[in-house]
Amino acid sequence: MIKKIAVLTSGGDAPGMNACVRSVIRTCLYHGIEPYVVYDGFNGLIKGDLVKVDKKFTQDIINRGGTIILTSRLPEFTDVELQKRAIQNLKNAEIDALIGIGGDGTFKGLRDLSVLGFPIIGIPATIDNDVASTDKTIGFDTALNTICGCVDKIKDTSSSHQRCSVIEVMGRHCGDLAIFSSIAEAAELTITFDHRTSEAKIFKKLKEMHDRDKGHAIVIVSERLMDVKEFAKKIEKETGFETRAEILGRLQRGGIPTAEDRILASRFGATAVDLLRHGFFGRVIGIKKNAVVDFDIEQALQMERDIHRNLINLIDILQ
Repeated sequence: MIKKIAVLTSGGDAPGMNACVRSVIRTCLYHGIEPYVVYDGFNGLIKGDLVKVDKKFTQDIINRGGTIILTSRLPEFTDVELQKRAIQNLKNAEIDALIGIGGDGTFKGLRDLSVLGFPIIGIPATIDNDVASTDKTIGFDTALNTICGCVDKIKDTSSSHQRCSVIEVMGRHCGDLAIFSSIAEAAELTITFDHRTSEAKIFKKLKEMHDRDKGHAIVIVSERLMDVKEFAKKIEKETGFETRAEILGRLQRGGIPTAEDRILASRFGATAVDLLRHGFFGRVIGIKKNAVVDFDIEQALQMERDIHRNLINLIDILQ
């Protein structure tokens, strides 16, 4: 029987993590389970930084960005001795199961604990939306709306000065933030790992726009593909379009989570506790066609990400 559950957040912070922590804690309390938080992710776990919490701890956190229980990345957690130390710290606190909130890196750490026999559940939370076992991750919707708000503002100055703006968004090797924001913002060009266009075609299109007095242009680019500042210089040289590069950076991580992210996080947190209550361990939660689902964690880590070919085709039609 599960009597004590601990929860941690790990990896990059994502809006909605606090809502998920809140859901885990309150669902535990509803079922008579003692909730604990682990401060600072796996780093806190190997230090034994576990604290028992109550309902008061969850007050006024659902609308806060970031994570109040802190987060970190710990590449060294692949060391089996550190994993064993983490499990021993959990056992010393008489914790029966651990819920981890984060992305693939978090899932790998949880998988390793599961292999060593400790009960775990993983919840996907990352603004990149790059977890293959779910249609959406906690934080993606908020980050997308943040990007759209920034692009709207950039458009104001871009159109005023008749400029081309090359805007770099986050996502690592996943182009979802670029693809979704491009559609929402009617970008003239979109460049991601899954939607590449030759420089010659880019320059040709932008030059044609400039020559017919199109007031401005928006180009949205996934991070890690190129040096957008140098690319902006190339565009200006080849097309005559005055061009500026804008790197949105970490502001995409922050901010008040959207209602969609708060609701998704609340559903995931409650489901995680219910799985543990019913004896299901070594699972990760996701959402498919608006239904909350769960998969074996090893199976989830082997899944291939949906590259949204239908949306990429839509971009080609609309641009």
